[in-house]
Amino acid sequence: MAKRKPKEAASQALERISQIRQALAALDYVCSGTLLHRMMKCGKPSCRCQIDPDARHGPYFQWGHLKSRRLVHRYLSADQASLVRKAIANYRGAKKLLRAWERETERLIDAQMPPKT
Repeated sequence: MAKRKPKEAASQALERISQIRQALAALDYVCSGTLLHRMMKCGKPSCRCQIDPDARHGPYFQWGHLKSRRLVHRYLSADQASLVRKAIANYRGAKKLLRAWERETERLIDAQMPPKT
């Protein structure tokens, strides 16, 4: 397999970095954490939810995330949960894009400054 020329490799890496930047710029909501969808029992001993799992109350949406190095949980409405779900997916996608940007930067550095042998 023939090696690419350094100038060709550099221009391809720059093009991929440009695409990554565009993809990152298109993101609107971004947040980390986990979104839980829960059906819960209440505290009433005579309620059907105590014995019948299908009669549990909810759904309740709970968002868990780190804030100042502490795990924080917060209840959300269904509308908020859909936004947080999208934001978490965006965050995970952004992390993948940043890792790709890092790989392309390494290729760019290698293309601009070939290793000495």
